[in-house]
Amino acid sequence: MGDERAAVRERAEAVLRRLAGEHARLREDQWRAIEALVVDRRRVLCVQRTGWGKSAVYFVATALLRDSGQADQAGPTVIVSPLLALMRNQVEAAARAGIRARTINSANLDEWDEITAEIQAGAVDVLLISPERLNNPDFRDGVLPKLAATTGLLVVDEAHCVSDWGHDFRPDYRRLRTFLANLPERTPVLATTATANARVTQDVAEQLGDALVLRGTLDRESLRLGVLDLPSPAHRLAWLADHLDQLPGSGIVYTLTVAAAGETAEFLRSRGYPVSSYTGQVEDADRRAAEQDLLDNKIKALVATSALGMGFDKPDLGFVVHLGAPPSPIAYYQQVGRAGRAVEHAEVLLLPGAEDAAIWRYFASLAFPPEQQVRAVLAALHTDRPLSTQALEPLVDLRRARLELMLKVLDVDGAVRRVRGGWLATGEHWVYDEARLRRVAEARTVEQQAMREYATTTDCRMRYLRERLDDTEATDCGRCDRCAEPLFAADVSTAALAAAQTFLGRPGVEIAPKKLWPTGLDAVGVALKGRIAPAEQALPGRAVGRLSDLGWGGRLRDLVGPEAPDVPVPDDVAGAVVEVLKAWAHGDDPWPRRPVGVVAVGSRRRPLLVGSLAERIAAVGRLPLLGAVTPTGPGGPGGPRGNSAQRVRALHDAFTVPADLADALAGLEGPVLLVDDLVDSGWTMTIVTRALRRAGAPDVLPLALAVAG
Repeated sequence: MGDERAAVRERAEAVLRRLAGEHARLREDQWRAIEALVVDRRRVLCVQRTGWGKSAVYFVATALLRDSGQADQAGPTVIVSPLLALMRNQVEAAARAGIRARTINSANLDEWDEITAEIQAGAVDVLLISPERLNNPDFRDGVLPKLAATTGLLVVDEAHCVSDWGHDFRPDYRRLRTFLANLPERTPVLATTATANARVTQDVAEQLGDALVLRGTLDRESLRLGVLDLPSPAHRLAWLADHLDQLPGSGIVYTLTVAAAGETAEFLRSRGYPVSSYTGQVEDADRRAAEQDLLDNKIKALVATSALGMGFDKPDLGFVVHLGAPPSPIAYYQQVGRAGRAVEHAEVLLLPGAEDAAIWRYFASLAFPPEQQVRAVLAALHTDRPLSTQALEPLVDLRRARLELMLKVLDVDGAVRRVRGGWLATGEHWVYDEARLRRVAEARTVEQQAMREYATTTDCRMRYLRERLDDTEATDCGRCDRCAEPLFAADVSTAALAAAQTFLGRPGVEIAPKKLWPTGLDAVGVALKGRIAPAEQALPGRAVGRLSDLGWGGRLRDLVGPEAPDVPVPDDVAGAVVEVLKAWAHGDDPWPRRPVGVVAVGSRRRPLLVGSLAERIAAVGRLPLLGAVTPTGPGGPGGPRGNSAQRVRALHDAFTVPADLADALAGLEGPVLLVDDLVDSGWTMTIVTRALRRAGAPDVLPLALAVAG
């Protein structure tokens, strides 16, 4: 047996050299994992730092299994991988080792039949699929059973996603339990991750079954960690403008929000830096182009949200800077792990902000819904025919993304099932596990506090991160800004700070008018559907800024946030509104006609703020204040985070145009400015605009202090 294992290792070393170069040698734990998979046909959980070589384990194991003369008996290695970016990198890496890899995902539907035929012909060594593909009805019912029965090796990449204790839990990953149950006996399974603490490791190992756990040190000797405490978003942008060219090579600047990514990229370009933005809202083709530009060192940095978290592989990435702290040390370690994989030194800097906690709270508010809402969904799905997510929206007050996440969890728990045409309740008994959800929420709170402590600790920063990830070998690194002299000062130049303040101080974002009513309104007793009649639509509007903006976001959150008191509009904000109006009148995209009057949206929560804003605008613009649209009734359900159908149901008859305002609208020859404090879903402005136009207003120009998001 010893001779057999020695021969397998010799072949493994040869494959690794094809993959990584003539000087490459297997680490001891890499060999232990390959040996367990290829010789012992075991299940293995590999928790190792980024850059350690986890992908080498499954590519080498694949090559050995496929070269062992068993290709006719076993199908390809199936890699469940979370991101298309990761898939693209791994297909290219496989080719270097002579491994034929294909991927099935939503972007190549037209190739599915061809790939399936290649698998059946034994022409595919590695098949990469996304976890979401596991519950696509056609794939789940038509492809998955045969695939599971013939899989030669199952690889679960980024396996921390299996655990709801992980920083990036994804319900679709839990469907792997079904895949695992359908594998032939002794089919090897490899789960890999770089970011799992002891609790996540135990959870994943239990879900795998009898698994060999190989957990290594999490030290990254190439990374030099530091924190810069800067007083404002303008100072943070100014610091980047002053110092970005001093950071080695090319890298990533992470932000917490899509708006911040766009603003940061725009500002850095205005200061002469070649950068691109990368978020979940960027088109896939543009994201691919941005990835390639960074890989080719054509740009200094990608300014990215967590959409660039797992899966991006650039070995010579020279730096990672965070504008704002991620909500957990695990998430932070995962993101900074992109840097320094094949360079001697890489700089990792955190620039935390006072607004970080508010952003964490917002994303936490989108967690699993309360039991009452979940039960409402289950009741709606006890039907003879499936309901699509779109058809469910009018029946439950949840936005699309949150509803879909909830359905995935219910599917994994067996309470609902996805079928052609939508979802059906299974009738299986289901328990709302409030205690577990509370424990997860409490764990998130502890993680957020740990990130605050990371920013302020006087001890070694790398040691702090490693201890939070339960690395028992954690020691002082000798490199970070606590162990050694800080490499970068927090100073910013007067010129860069002035430029950043001017840039962030520019008020004005567009409010796009609604043109279609949400579907399914008839199900909730509202007789509106299809296109909104042009004679009842608003014109494009304006707001001072978004609540997530680096510049005006914080100031606006103080005025219109959930806990904000009702106060008269402050002078600085009123001044910003005037600047917005000037730019709107004389800018590149001016209003079609000058407004001839001002109307306020009657507000229950902030009548003083909205009323004073309307008065200030009327006075500055020398326009008549025509009055306010009156809110009627108790206000109804459908909070600002509800879905569109529920918002329209709650609002469609919630406002009245008083007789004196209707009289004032009659005979007007120009648009009116419709003033409100916050545009969230956009349906309040849409419904009030419809009422005003039906009462005689020729056109309506929406104007608000803030736009949510």
